[in-house]
Amino acid sequence: MGWLLFIIGTIGWHIGIYGMFKKIGIDAWKAFIPFYNTWLIVEKCKIKKAWFWLQLIPIAGQFITIWITIIFIMHFGKFNVIHHTLVVFFPFVYFPYLGFSKDVKWIDEKGFKLYKKPASREWVDAAVFAVVAATIIRTFVFEAYVIPTGSMEKTLMVHDFLFVSKMTYGARIPTTPLSFPFVHNTMPGSETTPSYLKWLQLPYKRTVGFKEVQRNDVVVFNFPAGDTIINLPGFGSARPYYDILYDREPNVIQENGGVRFNGDREKLKNYYDNKILVHPYDKTDNYIKRCVAVGGDTIQVIDGYLYVNGSKAFMAPASQSDYLIKTNGNKIDFTSIASELNLSEEEAIAVNQSFAIDSTYNGTFTASAIEQIRKIPIVKDVKVIHIRTLPGSLFPYSENTKFWTADDYGKLYIPKKGATVTLSKDNIDIYRRLIKNYEGHTLEEKGTEFIIDGKSTNQYTFKYNYYWMMGDNRHNSQDSRFWGFVPETHIVGSASLIWFSWEGGPRWKRMFRTIK
Repeated sequence: MGWLLFIIGTIGWHIGIYGMFKKIGIDAWKAFIPFYNTWLIVEKCKIKKAWFWLQLIPIAGQFITIWITIIFIMHFGKFNVIHHTLVVFFPFVYFPYLGFSKDVKWIDEKGFKLYKKPASREWVDAAVFAVVAATIIRTFVFEAYVIPTGSMEKTLMVHDFLFVSKMTYGARIPTTPLSFPFVHNTMPGSETTPSYLKWLQLPYKRTVGFKEVQRNDVVVFNFPAGDTIINLPGFGSARPYYDILYDREPNVIQENGGVRFNGDREKLKNYYDNKILVHPYDKTDNYIKRCVAVGGDTIQVIDGYLYVNGSKAFMAPASQSDYLIKTNGNKIDFTSIASELNLSEEEAIAVNQSFAIDSTYNGTFTASAIEQIRKIPIVKDVKVIHIRTLPGSLFPYSENTKFWTADDYGKLYIPKKGATVTLSKDNIDIYRRLIKNYEGHTLEEKGTEFIIDGKSTNQYTFKYNYYWMMGDNRHNSQDSRFWGFVPETHIVGSASLIWFSWEGGPRWKRMFRTIK
């Protein structure tokens, strides 16, 4: 559909320019020569030649081309905002009208200079310029982002405000270009009304970046499992559609009155009164995690420690885990040592309140904090509290891996662009969603036979690079262990700078910190 509209638009644009060239005495056939036709417009309208060359700048140049064509139609006496709106959104219809309507005449340079903008038009132009400029910056340069959850604490904390660089990995051309400015996937003031139109979808493209995603980068990406959501308050990515569809959420059965969906999409859709929404991938919720492995790596979690390609992986100094602390029976006042342990007052109070009759505390701490706690004389033992996960609740949800846990996970290979794997009954659960959803192929499974795009094969070559994302707060993070790979198509940008932070007031020490 997107390509069809592009072809229709291109043909309509050139036919319209053909008719307009004919009216102004330029050889009409020259309208069909790319770039040269714009050069002739610049010459005829006496626009400075520098603007012709500036339109060749990627992305921003497209807006300069629109401005040049608006100047062009103004020389046909079309000064109204409505006419200029038609140039922007419907040139394939509007240009042929200008080119072939007997009522539309060229007014030459003298007539063009007689036009004076009213004050209201000056305000409209200023507002349009501001929206366009801000949209370009937000889409292709950087975007502000606020941390909504504690999955990256204490590297990043709730209500840290970040700048996310779009240029680091290359700015992604919007797949869904028709959307309300300055919002992501829902309209302002609504949790459920989409802010975009899906009827125009562009193929995945990205400008050249400074580097590719690397291990240990903190990355913002579109949540892969958020492509389908239950479009009701409290659901969305907070309670993923797939967790409910496959009964992976512990309390979902009770909440749904004992209903099990067992992968039955139609049953789930009917139960939620058809409130199922499919997002384009660039409009799924934004997530932020640390990229711990890239395409070609093999990951494994052993006793809570991540290994990449057989070596213990980097752990950010501010990363956290859950610990059980046993004393000799005496109590520790964690509020008195909160600053030394990098705990907020609320966190310290919560740890104090966790004191149990067996003289133990439980809490979430950084590795450096735990080292200090070990040195307290009354502390007898410190143990990591491992996450309990239901069998089959972790990616890839297969029979072979159903006893994997968040702290004992893998081994798992991360797919790399151009690499080929042999498909089997044992590994198809790992690659099924990748083949169908992320890379856009049809896949049928008939016993041990796999049919991709109508052809029987047991080989598959990856089209994209994939990444494995995990939160620094390992025991409180919904990450790749729960929903799988992040394809390169879903990468938004690199988290670069904390420019503001708030918790009941400004957290001055966190402002203007680079993110490591």
